[in-house]
Amino acid sequence: MRFVIKSPAPPMVEVAGADERFPVHRIYCVGRNYEDHVREMGSDPKRDPPVFFSKPADAVVANGAAVPYPPRTSNLHHEIELVVAIGLGGRDISLERALDHVFGYAVGNDLTRRDLQAAAKGSGAPWDVAKGFDHSAPISAIRRADEVGHLATGTIWLEVNGEPRQRAELSEMIWSVPEIVAELSTYFELQPGDLIFTGTPAGVGAVVQGDSLVGGIDGLDTLRTTIV
Repeated sequence: MRFVIKSPAPPMVEVAGADERFPVHRIYCVGRNYEDHVREMGSDPKRDPPVFFSKPADAVVANGAAVPYPPRTSNLHHEIELVVAIGLGGRDISLERALDHVFGYAVGNDLTRRDLQAAAKGSGAPWDVAKGFDHSAPISAIRRADEVGHLATGTIWLEVNGEPRQRAELSEMIWSVPEIVAELSTYFELQPGDLIFTGTPAGVGAVVQGDSLVGGIDGLDTLRTTIV
């Protein structure tokens, strides 16, 4: 097929130990999924349905690549997260079968223009410009679920310039991976290639040009990013 303009390269993520790549269809994100983070953002961590938002598929940034400091913000924040890669699509997925749809897991950073998010919250506006900007989704290589298992426990952490910023346990998530997959599939028909950023623990904070971000989750590759 021919196009009237040059077709952009499809966004993709490395799969650990494989030559093949994981093609990205959509990026879904979960907000307010760790109680301590909900509190630090000034909300009450009641067990309400998860908050979903999205990023464009081409916001992914390969592990080790530099991220340019985005425009129109003076308060760029890091948010380290477990990422779920969907390998089998579906709608209205049952809780019992949710993990059957998971291809694997990665470490991600939901970079956020916090000042724009605060302004959007104050006016009741969408979060798109705060969350869905260029280069806003650094991600490690995906580890297959049949290699690492389905992650429900383990330490999640992030350091900036060698200084600890975030550290928690995956077991502290308010909504588990199966619950997130099942609930999200009631809003959207999930497709192979979807990524789900599952929320960040407490300790989010600002980063500036020149900062080196290193984060990880037990059993997954370490995510390394430099802000330029």
